[in-house]
Amino acid sequence: MRMSDRDITDVTGYTYTYLMNGQTPDDNWTALFKRGEKIRLRFINSAAMTFFDVRIPGLKMTVIAADGQNVQPFTVDEFRLGVAETYDVIVEPSSEQAYSIFAQSIDRSGFTCGTLTPDAAMKAQPPGMDNNIILGHGDMGMSMSGMAGMNHAEMKGMDHSKMSGMGSMKGMDHSKMSGMGSMKGMDHSGHNMANMKPAPEYGSGAAGYGSNRPVKHQATEFGPHIDMRADAPQYRLDDPGIGLRGNGRRVLTYADLKNLYKTPDPREPEREIDLHLTGNMSRYIWSMNGVKFADAQPLKFKFGERLRINFINDTMMNHPMHLHGMWSDLETGDPDYIPRKHTVIVQPGSKASYLVTADAMGSWAYHCHLFFHMLAMFRKVEVS
Repeated sequence: MRMSDRDITDVTGYTYTYLMNGQTPDDNWTALFKRGEKIRLRFINSAAMTFFDVRIPGLKMTVIAADGQNVQPFTVDEFRLGVAETYDVIVEPSSEQAYSIFAQSIDRSGFTCGTLTPDAAMKAQPPGMDNNIILGHGDMGMSMSGMAGMNHAEMKGMDHSKMSGMGSMKGMDHSKMSGMGSMKGMDHSGHNMANMKPAPEYGSGAAGYGSNRPVKHQATEFGPHIDMRADAPQYRLDDPGIGLRGNGRRVLTYADLKNLYKTPDPREPEREIDLHLTGNMSRYIWSMNGVKFADAQPLKFKFGERLRINFINDTMMNHPMHLHGMWSDLETGDPDYIPRKHTVIVQPGSKASYLVTADAMGSWAYHCHLFFHMLAMFRKVEVS
């Protein structure tokens, strides 16, 4: 397997100049604020091929929406923005200083930036970029002594008490256990605790908890058009991703996302569809299940059904997967408040699951949103 541990992105800052609202870093796009006011910023990744890691040094960001859908607010220092993803955040500058809105490319080959300032004459200096990223065995989907899917070189400093599916309970706030409701201060009189059923574990197959189906590679996934198959892909909802693990900042993960409103369709999935994200990175061949779009049959959805999509990323690249026409209800471990997205990042060597309600008749596009992957890593969906 002659795969490069630096093959993070296809087109880099050596080719691109990254822009913010059409302006270069030297132009330094500027937005004004008044001290003490709340400001809503909507970050939209409208790039063709670039993931950005976004932060505003000196300011906390309260995330309030993902892909235009309201979520329960939570606070972060940084978030990864995949192609076509959108996050809305609230910031509250408490001093009259200029702040840098900083977005570095995932491969650390370049950045774009702007300034949030109370005075147009004040410009913020962007911070230095983080170190270059090196992919590990976990990012290849290899099992690492029960810690499959994780890059051990980047695990230092991580909060292991929050690792989904890892079994560690140390340091957890049990008053916030997903699916159990708040236990703190609960009046347990009149309840037979011995008869209470614990919430399912992630990967149990229940709605909201991801699939329990074993990963199987299809016959079409073998041949010179495929240079890698993940042998032990894991759900990595609590993993911020390559280059963001243990960096000392509070980074958004998909596990943080909870719908502000109750799950609109709480039904269990009637069936599941597995889609392997496949390719040969050296030869630059992309596909799903080893079959390019030109040779693939459409995916058939039954109108009104509730189904689950399981993505298995058999490559060493992040893929932002986008389903047109219907929402992707990302399974993050809370069936009551499943967040809705239209674009979902599937990390290298990992898997991700979401539920879909087939409520839109007709033919729809389903594809990786990276421009140079799109025409092959693509399927037509027919709802009838």
